[in-house]
Amino acid sequence: MKLSDFDFDLPPDRIATAPAQPRDSARLLDLSGAAIADRHVGDLPDLLRAGDLLIVNDTAVIPARLIGKRGDARISVTLHKYEGHKNGGNAIWRVFAKPAKKCRPDDIIMFAPDFGARVLGRGEGGDVELAFIDPRSGNALDTDSLNAGLDTYGTMPLPPYIARPDGVLDSDHEDYQTMFASQRGAVAAPTAGLHFTDGLTSALQAKGVAIAAVTLHVGAGTFLPVTVETIAEHKMHSEWGAIPADVAAKIIATKQAGGRVIAVGTTSLRILEASFAALGHIGHFAGETDIFITPGFSFNVVDMLMTNFHLPKSTLLMLVSAFAGHAPIMAAYDHAIASGYRFFSYGDACLLSHNLLSHNLSAQAETETT
Repeated sequence: MKLSDFDFDLPPDRIATAPAQPRDSARLLDLSGAAIADRHVGDLPDLLRAGDLLIVNDTAVIPARLIGKRGDARISVTLHKYEGHKNGGNAIWRVFAKPAKKCRPDDIIMFAPDFGARVLGRGEGGDVELAFIDPRSGNALDTDSLNAGLDTYGTMPLPPYIARPDGVLDSDHEDYQTMFASQRGAVAAPTAGLHFTDGLTSALQAKGVAIAAVTLHVGAGTFLPVTVETIAEHKMHSEWGAIPADVAAKIIATKQAGGRVIAVGTTSLRILEASFAALGHIGHFAGETDIFITPGFSFNVVDMLMTNFHLPKSTLLMLVSAFAGHAPIMAAYDHAIASGYRFFSYGDACLLSHNLLSHNLSAQAETETT
């Protein structure tokens, strides 16, 4: 398929700049049946069954955006991939830097008197490799010191389509974090999880729906545009993820008992399907994945997907089209736009079943928009 197959026109006022309050009051476009239904996230317990298993992503977003100086030059960086501790204990991160041309090997970028980074190298498209240090001594920062520096001097890395002319709001530090966040490492939120509340999870569990967590540390590469018309030529950035052995066992038990596995967000889906592709079965997994899911992909783990509405021409729109069918997804997006749904990270959600190829969806949306 071509990149143009995943394009659509979105009025600017459909882009959400703040989440619904309370979170589970967001709208939910239900595509789990034979017809489109307009609901709310709080209706989710009525749409799932006892014995189903909800898989959430427990990654936590770090304050990954920093402003510093190299001499008199102002440098902004957004961390996007942790490369580990090396070179004598340095914490190494790949970042997107602006302007990257100001970042030369061995340059020191000062974010604060006690928090800085040494440039190790520069790649393509603004990609720069940094080793974080204490500029006063030149010593490497350990994990605790690095995290403390980010918490003190960093800001939440909101995606570029959320307008903040005066900077990130204090409320974004809580709003752009899911209730499941416990494993630091993401530089973008697993946004479907933003809709959950204590009340909603309690109602799901009372219904007999189990909840289990996996980890995928979402990278800033998720926002990079696809620049090739033939989508098979696109290269995904890799991200680190893990599935604990006990969660793998729960998935197996759920399927054996006839229950459904529901991924909360494309990130949960990606790590589940990536682990199956790597192992050939459901089991414990920990490692990098650059899985790129497009129409024609064979799903082996996930039966249903709850996800937000995604950008035109994005890899995530390709993923949901692979999961539920290209025509039904594009018809559903037409319906969502016409019905005033809110899009992207702080927006509304939809609930999809695998291989939802019903022509009723296309016909219903076509009737509503004509």
